[in-house]
Amino acid sequence: MPLLIQKMIFMLIVVITLSACNQVRSSNQNIRVSQTTSKIATANLDLGIEYLKQGAYENALKNLEKAKKADPVYAPIYNVFGLLYQQLGDTKKSEENFKRALSLNKNDSSTLNNYSNFLCQQNRIEEAEKKFLKAASNPLYDSPEIAITNAGLCLSKNQRERDAEKYFRQALELNPRVPQALIKMCEISYNQKEILTSRAFLQRYHEVARHTPRSLWLGIQIEQQLGNKDTVSSYVLQLKNNYPESQEAKLLDLSRIQ
Repeated sequence: MPLLIQKMIFMLIVVITLSACNQVRSSNQNIRVSQTTSKIATANLDLGIEYLKQGAYENALKNLEKAKKADPVYAPIYNVFGLLYQQLGDTKKSEENFKRALSLNKNDSSTLNNYSNFLCQQNRIEEAEKKFLKAASNPLYDSPEIAITNAGLCLSKNQRERDAEKYFRQALELNPRVPQALIKMCEISYNQKEILTSRAFLQRYHEVARHTPRSLWLGIQIEQQLGNKDTVSSYVLQLKNNYPESQEAKLLDLSRIQ
């Protein structure tokens, strides 16, 4: 499963009648079900999302079709169809379904978020940025910092670091505990040679998220710059023990960091 789509699938908040799973706080994206519909539609939509997360696309498609049959004007169904077809590589059907969802609920921040990520992947950057900001501007959206962070990530991937930094800072003003914004600000600060600021962002990141190969590698670089050999050794040990097959662990041998 491509990493970007895998992240998108696991960036879901599913709120369906009595079931709610707030995954935004753990680096996840939204599907918010705010309309009312039949139990058959919501049950099958729920199953479709679970199968999509597992990579069982045929079963996901079957359940989404059942949900659509039960309620053909329930916008969240088409939002998830968009994610499914994006995963399957059918960009035409993916976009058609995102647009269908928005035709039924034009201000739905979940769909706007997912469609914006789709547009970013298609290198339609200006369109993506506008829709991320539209998602964030919805007064009913309880996590606008996620859409703003996503806008920053999209621009960062397309070498617009100055604009991306603006969005990361804005997101952190709304919620100082967004992991993606914190780790990106750590990177940006390091690249700007603001080493102590970079370290502070990394410390804040580790307060809200587990270390990854990427964050440990950043920690190694930061502490090397500050001359803290013991801390460098601690990060190196964590990287070797927890992520021995990662690209960052392989870089240790090339860089001769001990």
